[in-house]
Amino acid sequence: MHTWHKEAEKQWDERAEWWHQSSEEMWERGSRKTIIPFVTTYMQRDGYVVDIGCGDGYGSYKLCEQGYRVIGLDLSSEMIELAKKQRPHEHLHFQQADIMNLPFPDETFVGAMIINCLEWTEQPLAALEEVRRVLKTNAYVCVGILGPTAAPRVNSYRRLYGEAVICNTMMPWEFEQLAKENGFTIVDQEGVYKRGVDEAFIQQLSTELKQAVSFLWLFMLQKK
Repeated sequence: MHTWHKEAEKQWDERAEWWHQSSEEMWERGSRKTIIPFVTTYMQRDGYVVDIGCGDGYGSYKLCEQGYRVIGLDLSSEMIELAKKQRPHEHLHFQQADIMNLPFPDETFVGAMIINCLEWTEQPLAALEEVRRVLKTNAYVCVGILGPTAAPRVNSYRRLYGEAVICNTMMPWEFEQLAKENGFTIVDQEGVYKRGVDEAFIQQLSTELKQAVSFLWLFMLQKK
């Protein structure tokens, strides 16, 4: 795991500037534009929320704009440096940290947001258990898992050649079962689809088929 996560840190350090160039577009008009409204439907504003895998911090800032007190965490030191350049706010803080070893006491946070982060962990269950540890009982957590149609899924392709990769192949339906079996209730869920997908047609599908054609699948979980 040490090797996996050190390599993940290195690769995200290298991608930080590239990510930063498109982050605002993703959160404002692209694949992440529905996440903040989804979060605010459920998550209370009576304590600190942790944004794990915050990247350059734009999503954390968007949460803060909605009245949340936010701590943004990322494995990449380069991402955290970019995040600290976000618009300053007294209730917005950033620090480098690994989801596998969160530097906070038990039951610290009233909520969490984890978007496209668990896919980059070697042991998703251990990561989920660490998240559960730092959440208060009944806290909500919004988790975004890349769907089958997401381009970043190519990061795990080289495993077919027997090569070590740092992107696991966990699908939304697998994460859903993992969460149910390990201390969380599924409160709500919704999909994000590629441009050009007929939304009217999508609404006719079962949840399983919606997940199968999704670009990103959003879960709202509650800690039991």
